Amino acid sequence: MDPATLKRAFADNLFYSQGKYQEWATPNDYFMALAYTVRDRLIHRFIKTLNTYEEQQVKIVCYFSAEFLMGRHLGNNLVNLGIYDEMKKVVEEAGLDIQDLIEQEHDPGLGNGGLGRLAACFLDSLATLEIPAIGYGIRYEFGIFHQQIRDGWQAEIPDKWLRFGNPWEVPRLEATVEVKFGGHTETYHDEKGRPRVIWVPNRTVTAIPYDTPVPGYDCNTVNPLR
Repeated sequence: MDPATLKRAFADNLFYSQGKYQEWATPNDYFMALAYTVRDRLIHRFIKTLNTYEEQQVKIVCYFSAEFLMGRHLGNNLVNLGIYDEMKKVVEEAGLDIQDLIEQEHDPGLGNGGLGRLAACFLDSLATLEIPAIGYGIRYEFGIFHQQIRDGWQAEIPDKWLRFGNPWEVPRLEATVEVKFGGHTETYHDEKGRPRVIWVPNRTVTAIPYDTPVPGYDCNTVNPLR
């Protein structure tokens, strides 16, 4: 990709997305500007991938997991898109270190341990092999706790990994559904006198799906994690 185009995009995202001049920007502002610059290029491939699946009516592998330990997205996306070196030069010209910006990203609180890491590896491999696939999981608001020791005792602190926003996910409001919990059952008889049972939930949650693009290495396929 053209370094001049990437440089302009980085500056535009700092100004228009973060609302900051360079003199005012925090390390997190620079991270977000860089992430949005990468995401813009990622989304182009993402939409093209989904459109190809729709046009060709392909069968899609659906991988369900309670956890997806994806790790930080920025560094992986830079490498998989093949623009790490170009973006490194862009941020260096701005007086920044790309590794410092990569370290600004918080690990997504979507998984912990072997189960989540295995699921993430499957998604990476499926995209790299250009196999149509989608990962289905749970978007935990506080997925992993922070441990602190206070007076010799463990204290669990919520991991607010979403407090600064997540530049990678795309909300899909049109696919919002209601998820019902708890409640009780009630019996009744239908119009033909047959006994029936219905479930009456006591709590309803409005669930909004979010898609995170997962790019393959050195290819144009970008599959979703929802």
